[in-house]
Amino acid sequence: MTSATAGCGTPRDHYDVVIAGGGPAGCAAALTLSRAGRTVLLADAATGPPKTGEALVPVARLLLRDLQVPDTVLTAGHLPCHGNHSAWGSTTLHTVDFIRDPYGHGWHLDRPLFDRSLRIAAGAAGADVAEHTAVRRPVRDSDGIWRLTLHAAPAGPFAVTCRWIVDATGRRAAIAVPAGARRHIEDRLTSHHLVLGALPEATDSHSLVESTPDGWWYTTLLPSRRRLVAYFTDPDLITPADFRRRLLATRYVAPTALPHGLGPPGPPRRAPAHSAYLGQVHGDGWIAAGDAALAFDPLSSQGILTALYSGLCTGQAIDAHLRGVPGALDAYSAKIIAARTAYQHAHRAAHAQEARWSDRPFWSRRQGTAAERAVHASGTLPPP
Repeated sequence: MTSATAGCGTPRDHYDVVIAGGGPAGCAAALTLSRAGRTVLLADAATGPPKTGEALVPVARLLLRDLQVPDTVLTAGHLPCHGNHSAWGSTTLHTVDFIRDPYGHGWHLDRPLFDRSLRIAAGAAGADVAEHTAVRRPVRDSDGIWRLTLHAAPAGPFAVTCRWIVDATGRRAAIAVPAGARRHIEDRLTSHHLVLGALPEATDSHSLVESTPDGWWYTTLLPSRRRLVAYFTDPDLITPADFRRRLLATRYVAPTALPHGLGPPGPPRRAPAHSAYLGQVHGDGWIAAGDAALAFDPLSSQGILTALYSGLCTGQAIDAHLRGVPGALDAYSAKIIAARTAYQHAHRAAHAQEARWSDRPFWSRRQGTAAERAVHASGTLPPP
C-alpha cells in the first residue's frame, strides 16, 4: 500500500471503515470519520481520465471549514471564478457577479490537484490513504465483517477487513449496485468536450452557458489558462461531424472560445453527464456518497458541493450508528432524498425557462410530463 501523505500510520489488517473512492465525497467521509476517532482506509483507484472544467461555488467555503480543510487547498493552483454569463431563454446575455456574494468568489478547479489536496488532508487527520488502489470483491461474513481484496498498482493485491464500506466510486456505484441497490437514471445527457490551447490575452474568468435548439454549451478558462468547450445534448441528437458546425453557429460561445475564428483542433471527448440516484443509499454494512448516491446535471454547478456535503453526512451517519444512535442511517437517507427533491424541482424550472424550442426533442424531453421523462430516461427515446 502507498500513502498519499507521510505519517498516516502503519497499514492495518482491520478498519472500522474502508472508503472506495478518493474524490471529494470519499475524502469528506474520511476526514469526518478520522476526526471522530474511527480507523479509516481511503482507497483511490485513480481510474479514468482526469476531470476538467469543474467549478466550486463560493458557499463551499463554509463546508470546507466544517471539514477543517486547510485554506491552502484553495489558495494555490486554482483559478478564481468571479461570476457567470448565460444566454438562456433568450438571446440576451445575463451576468451574475460573485462580487455581491457574501462568501466571495468561486473557483475553477484543477480537479486532480484539488482531490489530491483533500486526500493529503485526510491522511493528516489520521486516515490511511492508499493511492492507485481499487477495492475488489467485497464479501461480508455472517459476523458482519467485510473481507476485501484491494489491488494496488504496482505493488499488487492485499487483503483487509472492515465493519463498513463507503461507496464513493462515482456514477457507476461499484459497491452499492452489486450489493443490490437500484440505480435510477433520469435522462441521457452526454457531454462532448475538448480543451483548446492557451490564449495569453484571456483574462475573463467568468463561465459562459448558452442554450441552443438541441442542447446547451459551456465554456470557461481552466487554471492552466487553456479553455474548455463543452456541448451537452442527448446521444441520439448529435453525430461526430456536428460538434464543429454547432460550435461555430453559437452566438456567444464561438467568439469567446475561438476569438481568432479558428475551428476546434480535433474531435471532442465524450462523457456521461446524466442525472441519477440510488433507490437506497445504505444497506447491510455499506453506504453510498457523492455521485454514487446522487449525480447532478452539470447545469446545476452543485456536483462537488453536493459530494462534499454527502461525504460529511456519510461520515457522521456511520459514526453515530457505530455509537448506537437510533435512526442515524435513515436520517442520512432523508438528507439525500431532500437534496434530490430540491435538485429535481430546480432542474425542471431551469429547463422550463427555455421556451424557444419546446418542440425540439432535447427540450420537450425535459419539459414533458413525468411519464414522458421516464420514457426518455429508460433509453426508449422518441425519434428526433
